[in-house]
Amino acid sequence: MPTLLDYRRRIRSVKNTQQITRAMKFVAAAKLRRAQEGVFHARPYAKEIRRVLQSAMQRVSEPQHSLLERRPEQRILLLVLTSDKGLAGAFNTNVLRRAAEYLRQLQGKDVQSIAVGRKGVEAFRRRKWKLAGEYLNVSTHVEFRHAEEISKRIAEMYSKHEVDAVYAVYNEFKSVMVQQLRLVKLLPLDPESFAHAGAEKKAGDSETKKESAELLETVDYIYEEPPEEIFAHLVPRYLETEIFRILLESAAAEHAARMTAMDAATTNAGELITELTLDMNRIRQASITKEIIEIVSGAAFAASS
Repeated sequence: MPTLLDYRRRIRSVKNTQQITRAMKFVAAAKLRRAQEGVFHARPYAKEIRRVLQSAMQRVSEPQHSLLERRPEQRILLLVLTSDKGLAGAFNTNVLRRAAEYLRQLQGKDVQSIAVGRKGVEAFRRRKWKLAGEYLNVSTHVEFRHAEEISKRIAEMYSKHEVDAVYAVYNEFKSVMVQQLRLVKLLPLDPESFAHAGAEKKAGDSETKKESAELLETVDYIYEEPPEEIFAHLVPRYLETEIFRILLESAAAEHAARMTAMDAATTNAGELITELTLDMNRIRQASITKEIIEIVSGAAFAASS
């Protein structure tokens, strides 16, 4: 049976853990505010560049860029975004589970993956999945150069016919409590991909429907440069912007998930401390009662003798 000393040691240990989880919660909240600003700034630019590219694609009948070429999807590249650190609840588990489900659907096809985040790289190595690239320490401080490196690698593989389609699995930031798991198609570029046709969305998602309707609106742009020159600049910029937005979304969702997980851990630690304190008080009370009984019994025996 645990002694009072054992209870005191355990309560002290839980209090130390609670201080750590509370500090991690505040750190995640501070990082989340900065990540939110990046997401909210990137979304309008990504939306407009999709609109311009869609308008340009509607005015040509044949692909004007290698990334616009459509082929039978026999070689697939999957971009998987996870975190470099743990203690973020089910953030990484959900992404890796969805990636595993999608890879099982592609049995018989040549599948390669690019893992962003240490947790994803470790999981892919354990399962011996084919890695075409790995990027670490990206979510800590997302910069546009990270998106440029990843998009350059993807564009190179697609242009050389090493892959026929590129998909991405990531957590999209919705709110502090909600992160939506997404599976989106990055390449080849088509109007459906702009409306997130490959995304997992719930029926009746008014926000997604509104976004799709806005992107499908006819916009009357006037282009002066030749189509080849327009697409040569616009298509790579679109891919870089989309990957940059995805990186920002994943980073914000990670900080939100970690803040929520640490808040729950802090609350659970407080409840455990309360339970341990009650148990310790019961044992101490029982010990005091036992000592009083022994004293009274000894005094009674001495008086009788």
